[in-house]
Formats: sequence, structure tokens, C-alpha cells
Amino acid sequence: MAQTSGFNDPTAQRLERVTTGADPDIVGPLLADVLHDPRWLACDVALVSGGKSNLTYRVASDAGEVILRRPPLGHILPTAHDMVREYTVLAALGGTTVPVPRALYLGDADGPLGTPFYVMERVLGHICRNALPLGYADTPDQRRAIGDGLVDTLAALHTVDPAAVGLTEFGRPAGFMERQLRRWSKQWEATKIAELPALDALLGDLLRDLPPQREHAIVHGDYRLDNTILHPTQPGCIVAVLDWEMSTLGDPFTDFGALLAFWSEDDDPEVLRDARIVAPVTAAPGFPSRGEVIERYARQTGFDVSDADWYQAFALFKLAVVCQGIAARPAGGATVGSGFDNAQRLVKPLVEAGRYMLVAHSQAA
Repeated sequence: MAQTSGFNDPTAQRLERVTTGADPDIVGPLLADVLHDPRWLACDVALVSGGKSNLTYRVASDAGEVILRRPPLGHILPTAHDMVREYTVLAALGGTTVPVPRALYLGDADGPLGTPFYVMERVLGHICRNALPLGYADTPDQRRAIGDGLVDTLAALHTVDPAAVGLTEFGRPAGFMERQLRRWSKQWEATKIAELPALDALLGDLLRDLPPQREHAIVHGDYRLDNTILHPTQPGCIVAVLDWEMSTLGDPFTDFGALLAFWSEDDDPEVLRDARIVAPVTAAPGFPSRGEVIERYARQTGFDVSDADWYQAFALFKLAVVCQGIAARPAGGATVGSGFDNAQRLVKPLVEAGRYMLVAHSQAA
């Protein structure tokens, strides 16, 4: 029998009971078979998150609760919602200090659901998208512990030896940033609805100042506060990292730069305030500053972090292109979570913030 637990997602209090995509009459017998427990035959399935991103279902029975992940309904790109990739990295990291949900079962498209899917344990804790839960981490020390925990967890991921966990072939780390810049440049050309010289200038400056790739590591691809689960009663303890669909082997500073881009401080200059995509949770008293985040990450990994500003600028450029894509194709493309409702409005502020960070990088060089 699978030993499962639960998580409390404050953004998903109203769960939609469904049959489409994960019919209980199909899921129940499947789980009873693969988890070796007939109590799964009678189960309840609810949609936790949906849209154009991977679909997440909560499956409950007398045997416990698990999470089922599958691609969106309808036509999808074969590499955009790779269940095998997510399952592989979760299974590989299960024996490390990186906190991940336990991977329980991987199903293929020939199975009863008619699409690849996987099942993982359900982890107890808080997912904090727009605010910390009421009464949770009320003191500055507790909020600092959350910030430190986020940094330490990312550092733990980036110091895992891919070969030691069977992920040698999980990606192509050499030339990673060059490919990233080409990819997002092409994405910009494909989605722009008007010329934006400032974005073209930012891309040119990023290419000109591209730092040498110093490290190769397992990369999460979208690491930030709301893609983690915090311990229900111990602020600072990260009990799970979620949403591994973009994970690969590459430059770990892309994760770190993105974390810094989503990080907010109470005294941020206007150029960074205007580019905020998510609620400024980390601007609350007690959370470490970006400078302290950089220092702690360097200490935990031993990496040279002298180009952190460049990677933050790249993350802001990438977010600008993502926002442009959402604005240009409101009926298509992948959703990227909360905070992107005013995607078109965010493009120029993100570009300006990226240029601001590149200036900071050149001044520190």
C-alpha cells in the first residue's frame, strides 16, 4: 500500500470534482492494481490545477490520497508536457537531500487513460502564491528561515551529481546558455506584435556580455516560492519542490537568476517594482535581501556568483518574452501561473528591469 500524505494549497480551496481526463471509474481500478490495494477501487477525483499547463488531480480513497499528473486535454506538443521527464527526475532525486514528492507509478499512452501520466504522493504543507497563510511565519525570524530554506534547497539541487542519481543523459549542459538565448530570441520574433527596440537592445547586450558557463547541474527550470511546499508548522523547512516539467541538465545560474528575478525587497527601486509579476511576499520584514540570498547561495554551493546580475537580467528578458507570447496568443501557448493577467503591460517594465540589472552587472565587473 502506498504511504501517502496531503498538502494544503490555499489557492485551491474549491476543488472541481471531475470525470474528464481522470475518470474515477478508470483511475480507481488502475491504482488498485499498481498500488496493490483494493481500497482504491472506490475513489474520488478532484482537479487541483488545470488550464494549458499539466493537469493535477487529487485522488482520495480509504487507502489515502495521491496526486495524478497528466498532460492537458486535446492537442499538445510532444515535448511540452513530458510526463516521463517529470517522473524521471522525481524518482532520481528521491534518495537525495532535495525534497520531492515520492514517485509512485508511471503510465504510458497505451494505458487506460490513453495518455502518459504519473502518480506521486501528496505532501502536507503550504503552497504560498500570493501571501503567507494567516498566522504562519508571523515573526521576522520565521520569515528569514523561509528565505534561507529556499536558497538551501536550490543549492542542494545544484550540488547533486547527475551521474550519481542516473541523470547523465537528462540534458546537454554544454552550450546551454547559447541555446537558451537562441530559443528565446526566436520566441520573441514569433510572438512580437510591434517593434520594441529596448527588448532587441537587451537581447544584444545579453549576447555581448554572456559570461562563460562555470557550472553544470540539474536545473529545475522554474524555481520560486510558489513551486515549493512549506512545512505546515515549521517555517523554513521546504518539504517538497513541485513542477519539474522544464527540468534538464544545464547552467544552474538560470534557476538562481530566476529566483532573484521573482524576489522582492521593500526598498526596491521603482524599475524593479514596476516589473513585479507575483505578489511581493519576500518584501515582508525578515526575509533576506537579494544580496544576502546571493551570499548564502555562494556559501552553500561554493560557486562563483559574480555574474548573478547577468542571470537575473536574462530571467527578466525571458519573462518579457513569455508575457509577450501570452499577450499575442491569448488562446494558445502554455500558462505560467498566477501573476500574468496583465501580460502585455508587463513586457516593457520587465525589459527595463533587465537593462537595469545589466548596468549593475557591468558596474560590478
